[in-house]
Amino acid sequence: MSTATTRVGRRGRRTGAPYAFLAPAVILFVLFIIVPIGYAGYLSLRKVRVSGLGLGRGARTEIFAGLENYRAAIGDPELWSGGLRVLGYGALLVPTMLGLALLFALLLDRPRARFGRFARTSIFLPYAVPAIIASLLWGFLYLPATSPVNDVAAWLGLPEPDLLGEGSVFFAVVNIALWGGVGFNMIVLYTALRAIPPELYESARLDGCSEVQIALRIKIPLLLPALVMTTVFSMIATLQVFVEPLALSPLSNSISSTWTPLMKVYRDAFDTNDPYAAAATSVLIAAITLVLSFGFLRLVQNRAFGQER
Repeated sequence: MSTATTRVGRRGRRTGAPYAFLAPAVILFVLFIIVPIGYAGYLSLRKVRVSGLGLGRGARTEIFAGLENYRAAIGDPELWSGGLRVLGYGALLVPTMLGLALLFALLLDRPRARFGRFARTSIFLPYAVPAIIASLLWGFLYLPATSPVNDVAAWLGLPEPDLLGEGSVFFAVVNIALWGGVGFNMIVLYTALRAIPPELYESARLDGCSEVQIALRIKIPLLLPALVMTTVFSMIATLQVFVEPLALSPLSNSISSTWTPLMKVYRDAFDTNDPYAAAATSVLIAAITLVLSFGFLRLVQNRAFGQER
């Protein structure tokens, strides 16, 4: 009887051990992800009703608003303008960033690549710089008074470029994200390349394939799952662009407080003191991000992951 009881006790401990290890992560996920999302959804359905002049106790009461905040957000031209700007930002940034990351990964994966460790570290290093610090550094490089680009242009007798002007500030923001994002995606793709069996390359070389042919016919097709993953991550980060334009806004009159949707959320929540409208806009941004990411995965899943089934 005692032996059977001991075995049951050990089996119970082994069964409960995984849940004990998972508990801290689950608790943190619920507290810092699920609860804030739920609270944002709750606020998006509320609004403040002001009685009289809005002075005194009970003059401002929170009431149920239904979908009123969502209708106001959808009909806001500033949100649509910022959303279209972000789509153009992503259309330029994502292909350029992933193209450079793929190129660097392929170059570093060559059999006789020189200074591989130094090159990987150098390319990845900008990603380790916090986005706000990188934005401020680039912002001072863009300023006419401190920019070396303007000094070089003046030395060559060329007109000084206005890197923070109305027509160029869009590309200035793209450049900051490009500088910081190429390294991370390069490391992901390079790691996936190192997982490919080298026997495939040896067989291709025996058949007379050049390194370019090996890259086009073997490496890139086998990298499709990693390329899809990095594309999804880049799309999500693009739709949530916030830090770069916010850091550059004090340096340029070309960046408004609603230049991106998340900047509009920030303005509504902290400048105009309307957390209910900010919450509704946040939920819409999250829903659009989910739809675009899921739609992209559905579009490419057969081609990218078909061989894994």
